[in-house]
Amino acid sequence: MTVAGIRELKDNLSRYVREAGAGARIAVTANGRVVAELVPPSKSGGSVGPTRLDALVAAGVVEPATTAGDPLEGWPSFRLPRGTVKALIEADRGEA
Repeated sequence: MTVAGIRELKDNLSRYVREAGAGARIAVTANGRVVAELVPPSKSGGSVGPTRLDALVAAGVVEPATTAGDPLEGWPSFRLPRGTVKALIEADRGEA
């Protein structure tokens, strides 16, 4: 494993990233103590483990989209006059 201090890592970041991409593990030290590791990407090329979304889908809390694309495609686009939302909130709160 390669060891590099923070200053050395900052000064030669591209080199260390290339090394990690090629399979090397780089230990990053601060004051002689390892504080982080730069590691090669996982074989899957994705995230390290299941995401929060994956957990919610597995728990049945949410359902994944059944179709790809932008869900708002084809919806009309409009802008409200400045201050409209503020006025509505204040009216709802009884502040108007």
